[in-house]
Amino acid sequence: MQNILFRANSSSIIGIGHIMRDLVLANQFKEDRVIFASENLPGNINNKIEKNNYKVEILKSNNLDELVLIIMKHAINTVVIDHYEIDYDFEKALKKATDVTIFVLDDTYQKHHCDILLNHNVYADVDKYTCLVPKNSEVRCGFKYTLLRDEFIKEKQKGRQLSKNSIKKNVFISMGGTDQSNLNIKILEALKETPNIFVNLVTTSSNKYLKELKYYVKKQNNITLNIDSNSIAHLMNKAHFAIVTPSVTLNEILYLEIPFIAIKTAENQKYMYQYIKRLNLKILEFFNVDDFKSSLKGF
Repeated sequence: MQNILFRANSSSIIGIGHIMRDLVLANQFKEDRVIFASENLPGNINNKIEKNNYKVEILKSNNLDELVLIIMKHAINTVVIDHYEIDYDFEKALKKATDVTIFVLDDTYQKHHCDILLNHNVYADVDKYTCLVPKNSEVRCGFKYTLLRDEFIKEKQKGRQLSKNSIKKNVFISMGGTDQSNLNIKILEALKETPNIFVNLVTTSSNKYLKELKYYVKKQNNITLNIDSNSIAHLMNKAHFAIVTPSVTLNEILYLEIPFIAIKTAENQKYMYQYIKRLNLKILEFFNVDDFKSSLKGF
């Protein structure tokens, strides 16, 4: 049995994607002891980690010495790092101080000092890491390594669950758990001209715009607001099309083979954006009402 430490944060600014995918990865270590180390940032989902029966060590900062103390305290063998602000120099210093196995999740082709690197996105290219990691590193890239919760695998087995009503269209919307760009209401407003649609919009209690979103949805009769939902895969699978960001969510959309419009909202989504653009699928570099309405044609 190994002792494995996940180092990741969540907040209303960072979002919750890192923690959510780490929970999927952590579930693969069923025979090992798993602990998380996270900062107590506003809008975090550390309680979600605890609900999955993992201990959470609260960090005061992203300080190397503080992390080393936790590693020593729990006799950690492997540290899984899913944190954009932990870089090559930090990882090298961590390796020197502890000699732990370093397992890094990467989305943006950064240089890492690691033993194992995982880029689980569909666009990931192993050749791009040739000069970015030590020669003896194990690099895992692409769709076969995509981290999918069990609910997505079960929905895939069911096949598409579309409504038999050919007039009514179900639309799935997710602008990330925290909707950092505050696009949900703008998208809903733009959809008003589209007849016979029913919207399932998913978000989380970490969304700092949740109050105004609730107020907006309350006045509509064709929108269901799903907060902290445990049925996201099912909501996706019964949608005729989805409106999402080119983030981890798009890995899930592609897996379920759901038609979509993707809207880039962050710089770390650029590689997914480029990949989808090359496939000539519907994706916007930023939200623009006219371009968005034009993308709706054909659904």
